[in-house]
Amino acid sequence: METDKYFIAVQKQHFKQLEEDKFSLLEGVKTVNIGNKIPATISMGFGLSEESYAQSYNYARVAIDLSLARGGDQAVIKDSQGITYYGGKREQTSKNTRVKARVKAEALREFITIKDKIFVMGHKFADADSFGAAVGICRAAEALEKKAYIVIDEISASLKPLYLSYAENPEYGEKMFLKPQEVLKIADENSMVVVVDTNRPKMTECEELLSIARTIVVLDHHRQSSDNIENALLSYIEPYASSSCEMVAEILQYIVDDIKIPDLEASSLYAGIMIDTNNFVNKTGVRTFEAAAFLRRCGANITQVRKMFRDDMASYQAKAEIISSVEVYQEKFAIARGENLDIESPTIVGAQAANDLLDINAVKASFVLTNYNGRIYISARSIDEVNVQIIMERLGGGGHMNASGAQFEHTDMERAVEDLKKVIDEMVEGGDI
Repeated sequence: METDKYFIAVQKQHFKQLEEDKFSLLEGVKTVNIGNKIPATISMGFGLSEESYAQSYNYARVAIDLSLARGGDQAVIKDSQGITYYGGKREQTSKNTRVKARVKAEALREFITIKDKIFVMGHKFADADSFGAAVGICRAAEALEKKAYIVIDEISASLKPLYLSYAENPEYGEKMFLKPQEVLKIADENSMVVVVDTNRPKMTECEELLSIARTIVVLDHHRQSSDNIENALLSYIEPYASSSCEMVAEILQYIVDDIKIPDLEASSLYAGIMIDTNNFVNKTGVRTFEAAAFLRRCGANITQVRKMFRDDMASYQAKAEIISSVEVYQEKFAIARGENLDIESPTIVGAQAANDLLDINAVKASFVLTNYNGRIYISARSIDEVNVQIIMERLGGGGHMNASGAQFEHTDMERAVEDLKKVIDEMVEGGDI
């Protein structure tokens, strides 16, 4: 098709051989050395249909798009039963060019200028990255003399200080925010919806809004999943990025010349980057620090951000309790539990504990399970040797290579731990991790 794009048709028996071999070509191509400093990778998409060649081709197109959107270096198979992934063990190499960010910013500007009703929403149980990115999009609209509203429902304990800094501020006030039931009363097909920090419809604050508005924009740094938002007119999904706030900070620089960002908004965007990178330790690239420097120049208050996200005593003690329960499985996987924690946000504390467990020597991946509102939540973290995303996907979750999660309904802690260990055993034996 092109010098770096190929189309092939294979018999099913030969395809089965590739699958049984777990697509060893993915690793084999990395041995190619013609003076290149960056290892070569290959991305593959296969479509299997019993109906027709045309259907197989359509499946293959969806598969290759998904493979590339998830960061490449993997094989994706789509058939009538669903989607299967192979590979994707390594993190995508970050890109230092901002051409794509500029192009997406120009497209976003065009959409904003022709719309009067603009709504921004992140994922349910918003975190600092989701909230900060939403604030950044509102600033983009404001710079273009448009008004945007943030759709948000439940406010977690960790986000509450940041949320109140807007809700109790006369320059912003609660009129900046809308509940899902409120936005459904005023939204129509001419509305514009910007989704940040998620690309899955079911994860958004108001899934019904996506079926009302015709103009949908998706800005996210998570790897694309099979149940992604399909009807977006503009989709900017970059798995290399550290956070959605990093992406939005780049976009803001191209919305208008010399954009003015208030200190509080710059601090919110900075907080999103800081939290998602665990204080600039995980998944940081050149552009992460460039975005942080830009926000610092805009007036981001680092001291204020640090104070805003400190733990209370109960949360700190709960984290210590979780860490004390750790079990090192197969000599490299740290598994800890947080059961019946008497705190407001056990899942957030669980994620913090998972980060801390990586500081233990020889631990390659950490998993913290917490129970909350009748569900079991898993926070999975790694540094560089284990792709926890593909582990969590086996359990119905997802996320990033180094930070992912999953949740179980209608089960108890013991069963959830058993299921996790079973998946780890299967993937280690199969050479997937």
